[in-house]
Amino acid sequence: MDGPKTAKKRKLTDKSLPNAILQNPDFAQDSQMYQDLLGMERKLDWTMMRKKAEIQDALGRTPTTTRTLRLFMSHTVSGQSWQTTPDLNDSPNFETGEGIPAWQLKIEGRLLESPSQRKDKAVPRKFSTLIKRMVVEFDRDATLYPDGNIVEWPRATTGMHNPPLDGFTIRRKGDAPTKVRLVMYLEHYPEQFRVMPELGNLLGIKEDSRIGVIQALWNYIKIQGLQDKADRRLVRADEKLRPIFNGDSILFQKLPELVNRCLNPPEPIVVHYSIDPTIPAPERPTAWDVEVKMDDAALKGRMQVVVQANKESLQNVAKLDDEIATLAQSLHNSHLKRTFLQSFARDPAQFIHTWLESQSHDLEAVLGSGPTDGLTLRQEELKRSEFFRLPWVEEAVSVQEGVRLANKATQG
Repeated sequence: MDGPKTAKKRKLTDKSLPNAILQNPDFAQDSQMYQDLLGMERKLDWTMMRKKAEIQDALGRTPTTTRTLRLFMSHTVSGQSWQTTPDLNDSPNFETGEGIPAWQLKIEGRLLESPSQRKDKAVPRKFSTLIKRMVVEFDRDATLYPDGNIVEWPRATTGMHNPPLDGFTIRRKGDAPTKVRLVMYLEHYPEQFRVMPELGNLLGIKEDSRIGVIQALWNYIKIQGLQDKADRRLVRADEKLRPIFNGDSILFQKLPELVNRCLNPPEPIVVHYSIDPTIPAPERPTAWDVEVKMDDAALKGRMQVVVQANKESLQNVAKLDDEIATLAQSLHNSHLKRTFLQSFARDPAQFIHTWLESQSHDLEAVLGSGPTDGLTLRQEELKRSEFFRLPWVEEAVSVQEGVRLANKATQG
């Protein structure tokens, strides 16, 4: 047979002080400090809950950031006339390419780490994952160099896969100076668009995401008060929006469709580079910096850490709350004892008389459902002799006699 179950201890949550202590001049300063701390704690708890809710809402959307992509271009040359000594017995090997004048173009890129950013523990993204499409054009005579003056690298279509690369290398034969034109389409997240001048000049943006343009247009509508007062679904056009709306008004749900008509693919990044095989190649590559928008995985990880609070910290906070509530309850109990003893010390006889009356009323309430029923039941009990032989009767008589003698002594 199982033993009796241990009663579950009730958790104390009230941390307020008794009014008598708050109003006592001896504890006025300390009580005010404690009340200020409680107010600050409530404000801090509310702020933390609100911020945590905002972070949880933001986690539903992938945070984005603007990073700097540094593009490097360099070249090397081989088999050039200034690199070899003239020898009639030496002839070019067309099978291995040895002795044939040639050059090699190298295109690389890497993301820069901003000083304010923490070091990312994740593996940095490869250069090829940051571009959608790249075209390299060589400005040279196609009749003399038929091995292709245009090189294109497209992103693999759905179902295909490109291996991530840190860079690209292009090798061509020749000894004539060549101008290179690099056209690069970046992989932005979220996808960026070029805004038509009619809408872009109005909103003050040239390139942005679709959501960003819609948000900017909605902000303009709210600032100018163009939403119809009677029908909130209707947006009225001012002089600047009328050519874009092609009318005097438009339905609110039509705004995304209107914005889509004003978006075009963004302009590509165009870089020019020169290769001169007649002279030694530069020792250092030429570099350009371009901005690319991408998801901020580091920020999302830090946000998740904030939301998922440390279990040990939560336990420590809960333990401190329990200790404060216990001490507050102890103050309540001490205040009740102090009040009890002060009342007894001022007038013991009157205090006992009042206490007996209170106990009598409590007994009547326990024995009956109301004052009348209780009184009737007590009168019935008093008619029986056994009632006066109960253990408490002797004590009650002694107390009553003590009160009577005390009153008689004071009157005499």
